[in-house]
Order: sequence, then C-alpha cells, then structure tokens
Amino acid sequence: MQFTGPEGRARLFDGMRRSCKRGGLVCIHGYTPKQLEFGTGGPPFAENMYTESQIRADFAGWDTLECRTYEREVQEGRGHSGMSALIDFVARKPT
Repeated sequence: MQFTGPEGRARLFDGMRRSCKRGGLVCIHGYTPKQLEFGTGGPPFAENMYTESQIRADFAGWDTLECRTYEREVQEGRGHSGMSALIDFVARKPT
C-alpha cells in the first residue's frame, strides 16, 4: 500500500472500511515521512507514507486502539535494512 499515492490510498482505505465487518479490526503497519531521512527502504515519496493525524482522519469515527510512531532497526532483506521510522495503527469498526 505504501507505493500507492494519496488518491489510490483513499480507494484502498475506502474498501477496507466497507469490507470490515462491524466490530472488526483494521491493522496498518507502515512508514512515516521521516523514513526519507533514513533511506533504508520504503517508498521514495513522503505523500505515500502515513502520519498519525492523516491515518486517524482516514478512519474517523472508528475506535482507535493504537496509533503510534516510533523508530527501530529493521532487518527485512536487502531493500529494508537499518533504522526506520514506523507507524502502527489499529482501529475497531463501530458496531
């Protein structure tokens, strides 16, 4: 999903919101724009990455269980290796 720009992401998230059953969870793990400073993988465009405010807005009305940004070392192969700027988002669809 991170190689999809904002317009494509809006379509993907719309599909996720529609297909998730009531009370179901959406879990997203991705990069924040700070990742560009590290250059250790991910898309080359900040607009393809996630911020806390943007992803909360994308799932407005849902119960956000976790939304946090953090940095950590990742070793996921040649294309994703080194310090990374990450975000985890978990939200429950309203019942």
